[in-house]
Amino acid sequence: MSNTAYDRVKLARANNRPTAQAYLSALFPDFFELHGDRAFADDPAIIGGIATLSGRPITVIAIEKGRTAKERIFRNFGAPNPEGYRKALRLMRQAEKFGRPVLCLVDTSGAFCGIGAEERGQGQAIAQNLFEMSDLKTPILSLLIGEGGSGGALALAMADEVWMLENSIYSVISPEGCASILWKDAGRAADAAECLKLTAQDAQNFGIAERVLPETGLGTPPFYRQLSVELNDMISKLCALDTEELLSRRYARFRKFGAISSPFEKEAP
Repeated sequence: MSNTAYDRVKLARANNRPTAQAYLSALFPDFFELHGDRAFADDPAIIGGIATLSGRPITVIAIEKGRTAKERIFRNFGAPNPEGYRKALRLMRQAEKFGRPVLCLVDTSGAFCGIGAEERGQGQAIAQNLFEMSDLKTPILSLLIGEGGSGGALALAMADEVWMLENSIYSVISPEGCASILWKDAGRAADAAECLKLTAQDAQNFGIAERVLPETGLGTPPFYRQLSVELNDMISKLCALDTEELLSRRYARFRKFGAISSPFEKEAP
């Protein structure tokens, strides 16, 4: 068992850790991929399409890092461009139209920060996802399976519930980036990781993640079978809510983030 936050970071980034495609293959053998944002291009860093979960049609959107060097270059190391987020939003709108719940699998160090991405509106694409997901009239469940970096992860995690694997991380910035800014020394990444409170346990304590899933047998058939059961149970509960209750619940979930109480506050008379 790892002891420090930076140990968790290393596990979240481990080369042998299953990527999104492993989950798609194990959980959704009938997955049918859909491509393109209908505006610029298809972003291979984000895989999206239609599948069934226990007989229920769902839309699945996943960030894929790749396993081999060739795959990682093709997938841009899991750093989506704006067209990837626009593709994801197109599929979420389609899911809303046809009454399909949405499952997002998140694993990214962050959105791609290249010049081309900025020219094509990276920030606006992420913001548009947040805006529309907040009011999407179909259930959304997001699962962090590895890294959850900055707005690149949040753009697929404006959800009704966020789950995290026990060795996944969720942070506004990488430990190395944080250390470079605060101390001008990326070598202090371990110190930054402790300060960032980026572990799954931290996220659950802050109410940012509803569940932390154990990684016993990670990548094995029993692991995926158990995960499938738990995903189906949660999605079934969310689908049982009427639209007004679903959106009210989602609104309340995000409104409580950052709420603090003061010892000087007095109860209203």
